[in-house]
Amino acid sequence: MDARPAQAGIGAFRPDPRPLAPGLYFVSTPIGAARDITLRGLDILAKADVLAAEDTRTLKHLMEIHGVALGDRHVFAYHDHNGDAMRPKLLRALAEGKSVAYASEAGTPLVADPGFQLGRAAIAEDLPVLAAPGASAVLAALTVSGLPSDRFMFVGFAPAQAGARARVLAELKDIPATLVFYESPKRIHRILSELRDAWGEAREAAVCRELTKRFEEVTRGTLGSLAAEFEDRAVKGEIVLLVGRAVAEAPDEAFVEDRLRLALAEKSVKDAAAEVAMEMGLARRDLYQMALRLTEEDE
Repeated sequence: MDARPAQAGIGAFRPDPRPLAPGLYFVSTPIGAARDITLRGLDILAKADVLAAEDTRTLKHLMEIHGVALGDRHVFAYHDHNGDAMRPKLLRALAEGKSVAYASEAGTPLVADPGFQLGRAAIAEDLPVLAAPGASAVLAALTVSGLPSDRFMFVGFAPAQAGARARVLAELKDIPATLVFYESPKRIHRILSELRDAWGEAREAAVCRELTKRFEEVTRGTLGSLAAEFEDRAVKGEIVLLVGRAVAEAPDEAFVEDRLRLALAEKSVKDAAAEVAMEMGLARRDLYQMALRLTEEDE
């Protein structure tokens, strides 16, 4: 986390004086630059009765950077290895009407993060669950990737076992969305090579490394070009890999012409072109010109 001090003239953080309502608060934390915490996130951290974190040192450091006093509160560790033991304690605090803030090590809780079971358990007991939105590696990478963002799917880390990984890639291949992976810098070449071989060289992709940090880097290209670029390259840091949706192969021209002739037997050139263009996902203008040519040839 970037721990550089706040710029002069901004002033120290002052919490909202209003009391914090009881409930479980999932607080998004910076993925790199410490200043990416929201004011509401700082408010919650300053006023929550109970603090829990995936990494207690990271949360304490963040609070120290922003001048948020811990006071006599303890920061409880909550992670994959102690969730079963710690969850009842946090739920008991919630049942007693206390406010509990949970922060992931970096980014938005529940995204590749152990907070999911805590949220489910609180909801099952009809306890308030709230979010303090903020930094997210998934959304930051999607924003700078240049890939379509109208529909995307978070995949997380691909399985470590080769067979399981191959099955997952086969399942994901034709999903019509931008796919977002997390990956280790030690394995980025392996997944790029496997994706190139399984999905083809031409598919658009982007490797986003160390987002919001000093050595932030975004490498865009095709699966083929990226696999070649990272083949012998040693990289470090957090990586988000994005792969664009599958591009449908253009239908055979003779097939399109046959379909147009069928439509022209019943419809005008304009209507036939529009119908076939929509059916095959092709440009209406191109189909209109083809329909005109077919009509002239048949006269």
